[in-house]
Amino acid sequence: MAGRAARVLAVDEAEVKLLVTGRDRAVDALFDGRRIWSFWVRRDTTGRLVRRVSWPEVMRPHLRGTSTVTLREHVSDRVLWEGDLTFGDAADRGRRIEFVNKMGLEISLDKANRFSPTFSVRTQADLDPLLDAMDAVLDTLNGEGVAAFPAYGTLLGAVREGQFLGHDSDADLGYVSRFSDPVDVVRESFRLQRAVAAAGMETYRYSGAAFRVRVEEGDGIPRGLDVFGGFLDTGRLYLMGEVGTDYEPGWIHPLGTCELAGRTFPAPARPEKLLEAMYGPSWRVPDPAYQFETSERTKTQLNQWFRGSAYHRREWEREWSVARSRPLPRKGSDLARLAARREDPATHLIDVGAGRGSDALWWARRGRRATAYDFAAVGLRRAARHAGSKQLPLEVRPLNLTEWRSVLSEGARVAREPGPRALVARHVVDATDEFGRQSLGRFASMTLRGGGRLYLEFWTGGGEPDPAHLLRPLTVERVRRLVTDHGGTIQSVRELDPGAGNDARSFAVGRLVAQWG
Repeated sequence: MAGRAARVLAVDEAEVKLLVTGRDRAVDALFDGRRIWSFWVRRDTTGRLVRRVSWPEVMRPHLRGTSTVTLREHVSDRVLWEGDLTFGDAADRGRRIEFVNKMGLEISLDKANRFSPTFSVRTQADLDPLLDAMDAVLDTLNGEGVAAFPAYGTLLGAVREGQFLGHDSDADLGYVSRFSDPVDVVRESFRLQRAVAAAGMETYRYSGAAFRVRVEEGDGIPRGLDVFGGFLDTGRLYLMGEVGTDYEPGWIHPLGTCELAGRTFPAPARPEKLLEAMYGPSWRVPDPAYQFETSERTKTQLNQWFRGSAYHRREWEREWSVARSRPLPRKGSDLARLAARREDPATHLIDVGAGRGSDALWWARRGRRATAYDFAAVGLRRAARHAGSKQLPLEVRPLNLTEWRSVLSEGARVAREPGPRALVARHVVDATDEFGRQSLGRFASMTLRGGGRLYLEFWTGGGEPDPAHLLRPLTVERVRRLVTDHGGTIQSVRELDPGAGNDARSFAVGRLVAQWG
């Protein structure tokens, strides 16, 4: 018993209950023989000797029906429990549980607990476009004087297995800049992103030293190809997004090679040194539920240098990814409807913090021009596709309120456009930090001068919104001061109790309308 990691006591449709002794280790949950989820018997469970772990919330929509469930240690393949389980009600008993996306492709949870067709269920033909994109990006960066290489899970798979990790779902590249000042590293990263975009690839920035290239596999499945910048300074290597460690330059350059999925790619001179910096000394042991344990020192340094422009973005991307399968609401929110009643039909709606874009799409369905802004682009893709297929007057654009570059350039662009404008910001001031709130005030003052109106809605503290962990309550007076400090004249302000209006909210909100002269 002492040498064993766990003994499964019970498994039902709510949770797994284990008797845990010995050291921590990873366990796979298989449904009808296919790995769907992995967890660590100590890190991811609660309790003392007898520990419990619930099925992840993201799995719940799929858990309707019957499946043969197997719990198996990941490294040793030792089966801890196996049996048939039925989830849902009596009507579900006659069907098998399926983990597939709307294209019918098999999906499982990756290391970030997001559903996607992980590499384990993809063929070589499926992966060739991603490998081609890696080659193209590496060639583009090389043309800009930057020698990049596979990094993180992509490098780990190449060195350990010669393949993409089966439980992974994206690809990573890294490079070590010739600069040692973070400002120069940021400038270089933006230059590299422009070069990649000029080569015809779709890019998306999520920190000062990292951006993503969007790739479509052979059957249309989207993949992310992340490009992480790094630099050496006084004997330490910093590499977005998790590395800050003592390091020798000779461990990176001159670059060697590695084999990945039948192709040859550049690699650090000592790849094992970089993998140890990324994953620790146990990097050779497979771990489908790996979580980075970045030191507070490194987190603080990388945040201050590069991540100041990404407040809660990862959390919102995860939120919209989970919501991606849900249909977009057909009705506009109460706030959007208020704006529609008050504004002329020719008014251009500017929806800041649009989320999934349902309000902007509702506005555009009525033949009224709308622009949906958000810094978590994944949420707006469905609305953009729908608007494109129906030829609706909806434009989707990025806007990052925690980055002056984004706010000032976009504000200046919109301010030059003719015609009336109205700005709707629903749960934005309560979802960003103080810098972001001030940026919203600045953006409103730039885009609404000449008579445009601002419509705000925010949580005031009563009840509990969903997702509560991403919102911070604000008083009406605090938001009023924000608006007037930026030149707005308050036209109306009120506080609505939970359940008021047609939005069926479980929390209290403040609603404010202001105008710029």
